[in-house]
Formats: sequence, structure tokens, C-alpha cells
Amino acid sequence: MKTRLKNAKRLLETSGIEACEVLINNNIIEKIDRDLSAEQADEIIDLKGNLILPGFIDVHIHLREPGGEHKETIKTGTEAAARGGFTTVCAMPNTNPVPDNEASVHALFAKINEDAVIRVLPYAAITKGLKGEERTDIKTLTEMGMFAFTDDGVGIQTADFMLAAMKEASACGASIVAHCEDNSIVYNGVVHDGEVSNRLNLPGIPSLSESVQIARDVLLAEATGCHYHVCHVSTKESVRIIRDAKRAGINVTAEVTPHHLLMNEGSIMTDDANYKMNPPLRAAEDQQALLAGLLDGTIDFIATDHAPHAADEKEKGFLHAPFGIVGLETAFPLLYTYLVKQEKVTLHQLVEWITVKPAKVFNLPYGVLEENRVADITVVNLERESIIQKENFLSKGKNTPFDRWKVAGSPVLTISEGNVVYINEEDFHVQTTIGS
Repeated sequence: MKTRLKNAKRLLETSGIEACEVLINNNIIEKIDRDLSAEQADEIIDLKGNLILPGFIDVHIHLREPGGEHKETIKTGTEAAARGGFTTVCAMPNTNPVPDNEASVHALFAKINEDAVIRVLPYAAITKGLKGEERTDIKTLTEMGMFAFTDDGVGIQTADFMLAAMKEASACGASIVAHCEDNSIVYNGVVHDGEVSNRLNLPGIPSLSESVQIARDVLLAEATGCHYHVCHVSTKESVRIIRDAKRAGINVTAEVTPHHLLMNEGSIMTDDANYKMNPPLRAAEDQQALLAGLLDGTIDFIATDHAPHAADEKEKGFLHAPFGIVGLETAFPLLYTYLVKQEKVTLHQLVEWITVKPAKVFNLPYGVLEENRVADITVVNLERESIIQKENFLSKGKNTPFDRWKVAGSPVLTISEGNVVYINEEDFHVQTTIGS
């Protein structure tokens, strides 16, 4: 099966955009050139001048299945990801059962193979049941093909436990991915400890609860040689610690979310738990430090931390609602509209942060638009403006603070391993040439 994508545009390696066409042979990009009209193809898709990009990669999402299917399933979550332009996602292990042994991992892979519409790389837990009491068999789970190891949602509370996990992961060539939070100084907080906690009379989460654990862990990573990746960095102190660690040659990488880049605690006007996430929206100076860290390479890339919840759960207000917001269907248009179009970053930088950089950090053979590579492709319409409407999400989760934001740059076609997994049919005409 050969598919020709015609009338496209692509980013040049340095700067600028040029016309191009792409020929896909089954699941591989066979040719990229300005004009492939002489090539035989079974179907032709006219991209009408839209921009063709490598398929996006998100190394931090929650699919909730098994155990939380009322919030999201592997099927609905990957459909939402495809609509957002993502062709590879990495699913966190806070499910029931937790993927912490051979049986649960076998069952998870079987469900992914059955229901996922894009590539899903699952994490395994560092501790059994995410309880922080007994380590999983990192060697065995690595050999089974698990992406990396994390107890995301809870921080590893003791240094000796993290040290032992890093030693084993280092010996296996595996990565430790950390939600950094020292529970002893969280104080049951639900928002950032600052202006908003005072204004709404809500318990605050100090910045120190995140940064102090990162400081501990980068020294442990230095001692073990383990690749240590920091999830959803949110504070200026965390950025400073990671920057210093990189300068010292420690194998540490980090991610930031779209919501921490685009909002701060001042965005929270009322007791609306659609703004409740962990880590919380921090102060304006933290938001500025995150963007600066992304621009100077301290923070390596962007990940959504897509965390769907049921509507009735999020209606309980900050004190009682669960942490988390959805992000897969809104990430690129939000970042393009409020960072690229406002000239805070370039389009090339944004694309690298959601394709090339995460692939490089985790040694994935994806995230590039090149001949003889897997055909993971995202097409975006940079010109058309739209309004985010949560009721139209493909995700079961509608919990977003970005509802009704005006955006441009929405994905309109997503191809995963040569297969069309999302298409806005109003945008494209698919011409079948077989038998014509």
C-alpha cells in the first residue's frame, strides 16, 4: 500500500518552510521531495498547503486503564492523542492493577495491542502497588519491554530507596522518571503556597516540596550513573538545581507542561478544580523561569501530563477534587498560539520540544520526518482559528482550564506507522487510484 501526500509544506532544517510531497510505502517514509507526481500510489491525499511535521511524542500521560475506565480508556485516550497530533505516548502506571509484575504487564500489553490506535509505551512502577515499600523487579520488567520506571503521582520518600532503585536501573540501562514531592512538607496543600492560597483561603503546597527532592535525586543520579528524568518541573528553584546538575555532567533531563508554561497562580480566579493539578500553578516568576529553562536547554522538552477525571469528581472544588487536567487535544494549538505567534519561541523550537527532543532523551527511533524512517506524521493547519470546546473532546476527560480559549494551529491529519488514525475530513480529499 503506497500513499502519496501532495501539496504539503515542511520545515527546513535551519529556518523557513518549503513545499514538499511525501510517499509512504506501508509503514515507512519512502520518499520526500518537492514533486512526486511521477510516483505510483494507491491513494493520494491532498494536504492543501498545510504543514507536515513528525508525529508528536508525549512521554507523560495517564490512560487510567485498567481500573479507571470511567475516566479514560486506552482506546479513548489514544484517539484523543491522535486528534492532538501525537503518534507516540508513554502511559503512567497509576492504574489498578499497577504494572509491577509479569502478569499485570502481560495483560497491559495485550490490552494496548487490542485497543490503542497509536503507539503506547507503558511505564512500570518503581515500587509494588506504588506504595513505596517494596521495589519491583526492574531487570525483569525492562526485559519485558517497559519504557521506564516511575511512581508518578507520589514521590519516592527515602533516599536509600531511591538509591537502590537507581543502582538497579543503571545496571539495566533503564531510566528512573520522578514525580518529585517531599510529603513531609506538602501540608495537605491543594494550590501553590502563595497569593492564590491566601486569597481563596486554601492550604498551599510550598515550592520547596518539589525542589528539595530534585536536589537529593540529582546527587543520587551522579553516584549511580543512572539516567534520571524529572517530571513536570514547576518552580524556579527546580530549574536552578537541574541547570547546575547538567553543568556538573550529571545525567539528568526534565520536562515542563503546557499549563505551567501558559498559566500561573494568578490564572485562578475562583474555587474551580479545573485549575487543580500537581504540581500546582506556581507564581509568575516560576512561570518565567520555566520558559527560560526551556529556551536554554535546562528543560529538555514539553509533556502534557494528560490526567483525565470524571466531571462529578472535578465539581467538588479544590479541597476535595482530584489533581490533574487533560492536555492531549489542546497542547500544540495552545503552545503555537501563545508562544510561537507571540514570538516567545520559534516554530522550529516548539516542534523539536514535542518530537526530536523527547525521542533523543529516551533513545526512541521516532520524532523525525526523514526517508526510510517510520511513517509517523502530523499535519497542522497554522492559519485556521478555532475555539477550544471541551464538550467536543474525544477524551472522556473534559477537565481543562483552557475551555473557550481561542487557538490556531490545530492538527488536521495524523498518521501512525503509515495508517491514518485521525483526519478532519472537511480538510482533505482522499483519492483512491487503485483500478483507475
